[in-house]
Amino acid sequence: MQAISLPEHRIFPIIAAAAEQLQAETYVIGGFVRDLILQRPSKDIDVVCVGDGPALAQKVAELLPEKPTVTVFKNFGTAMLCADDWEVEFVGARKESYRSHSRKPEVEAGTLTDDLNRRDFTINALGISLNKSDYGALIDQFDGLKDIRQKLIKTPLNPDITFSDDPLRMMRAVRFATQLNFDIDADTYDAISRNKERINIISKERITDELNKIILATTPSYGFKLLFHSGLLELIFPKMTALHGVETINNNSHKDNFYHTLQVLDNVAKQSNDLWLRWAAILHDIAKPDTKRYSDKVGWTFHGHEDRGARMVPKLFADLKLPLNEHMRFVQKLVKLHLRPIALVKETVTDSAVRRLLFEAGNDIDDLMVLCNADITTKDPNKVKRYLQNFKKVSQKIKQVEETDKLRNFQPVITGEIIMETFGIKPSREVGIIKESLTEAILEGHIRNEYEQAFAYMLQKGQEMGLQPVQASN
Repeated sequence: MQAISLPEHRIFPIIAAAAEQLQAETYVIGGFVRDLILQRPSKDIDVVCVGDGPALAQKVAELLPEKPTVTVFKNFGTAMLCADDWEVEFVGARKESYRSHSRKPEVEAGTLTDDLNRRDFTINALGISLNKSDYGALIDQFDGLKDIRQKLIKTPLNPDITFSDDPLRMMRAVRFATQLNFDIDADTYDAISRNKERINIISKERITDELNKIILATTPSYGFKLLFHSGLLELIFPKMTALHGVETINNNSHKDNFYHTLQVLDNVAKQSNDLWLRWAAILHDIAKPDTKRYSDKVGWTFHGHEDRGARMVPKLFADLKLPLNEHMRFVQKLVKLHLRPIALVKETVTDSAVRRLLFEAGNDIDDLMVLCNADITTKDPNKVKRYLQNFKKVSQKIKQVEETDKLRNFQPVITGEIIMETFGIKPSREVGIIKESLTEAILEGHIRNEYEQAFAYMLQKGQEMGLQPVQASN
């Protein structure tokens, strides 16, 4: 029997001692074992005992000198405690049965074999004994170790039953394949395609949680391709699959915007781990199918796809149960502005155009530039070189204007309160007109955002509108 060396941490012998006192067969199981074999860091430990999991947790807490609090989840028959910065969850071995309308199983006490049978994949059905008779022995009844070595995601039992019972496992298969850079076993992947419609019984929140984990992987495009070819993506995110395909008229073809989007996503992933910047990459061209037009003069166009895409973002976030907060607004802003830096590559670009970009992008200008650089996906190395040189010029110009004018997230020094007090007026259309005019004058470079210049401009604008300063009328 093969043995596995557990990490040198006090928690394992203490759990073993507690199990010995309770005479309960006990094993470390699941993802912790998988990650230990893969030499991936993990401090989340799942412990299965043939018996009462919460009772074992209480006994472990008694044996730990600091007597940690045990949190018991009665509905699930589990308990959790923390030792140092390790989180340990305890559960009794279970067997499960499912009904067709729900992924929530009916659970009853079972043997270790029953518990391993209910695991999603062979690589997660590995255990390590904490029992005195065979401490450290590897429990591997489904050849999970072999599948780890072959980099293969495979279900322990019939994949049709596994995925029909809990359809979220189809998303998890793709997620593990993407995170670990594994292949999905052919029979397992075929079963995903056959059972894809079952995903409709899963809540959007759970689906999107798995999708976000795929997006945060090193090469997220791999997961999206698996989702796409299995048919799952069409069911969970149809707006993205609508990007797929190339249309040709009069020998003029546009690029496949689905694969372009995946390349942009991977490019961003090389530069940033920010989930929301990656979502901006996914959605930057989302409105292209709706704005696609062809004319003999210019060929294919997607005019206004950035504005329309930005307007689509709130509904897409709502549909996917993503947060409708500052993260959504960040993605919306980047989708709207993602073409703006490209327009600045011309030699004739004015400082005012750069000021406007800085004003609108604010503190997100750096993320916007990452997205725009990632948007260069041409296979022509000469074009890539030219585009990157142009963006370097744009970045330098942005830096110059930013250092001179300090326009990132700027607010005019003249506020609405100052305008109302100066002219003795109440909140009104005139106040808004003067404020907007002030902003325009600063962005155009006619005045600096300094009190004396801005106040003089305000007086002039107000008098043009027939307003007189209160002091002058007294």
